[in-house]
Amino acid sequence: QVQLVESGGGLVQAGGSLRLSCAASGSIFRSSNAGWYRQAPGKQREMVARISSGGTTTYADSVKGRFTITRDNTKNTVYLQMNNLKLEDTGVYYCNLNRFSINYWGQGTQVTVSS
Repeated sequence: QVQLVESGGGLVQAGGSLRLSCAASGSIFRSSNAGWYRQAPGKQREMVARISSGGTTTYADSVKGRFTITRDNTKNTVYLQMNNLKLEDTGVYYCNLNRFSINYWGQGTQVTVSS
């Protein structure tokens, strides 16, 4: 059974930074693609950033140049460094692992950006 535990969310002013972490249990992390998704109130969940098992990264256009996704396979952890946060970055951020088309999700962590 895979469990994902996110941390690092919180309240930050616009222009500030946060770093999200997602620690995975189990033995599949190294061979899984990982990603961060977010859901704003009244909106659908959307992809923010993904990193393949080989380290290739993909970003939503709205966060390119501001967010960086990394992974540490020795710690079974994926990170999302978020800089220059904007009001529209507010939402619940979810960690995802994907392996052989099976998705695993964390419980989510709230990120609130204030003006």
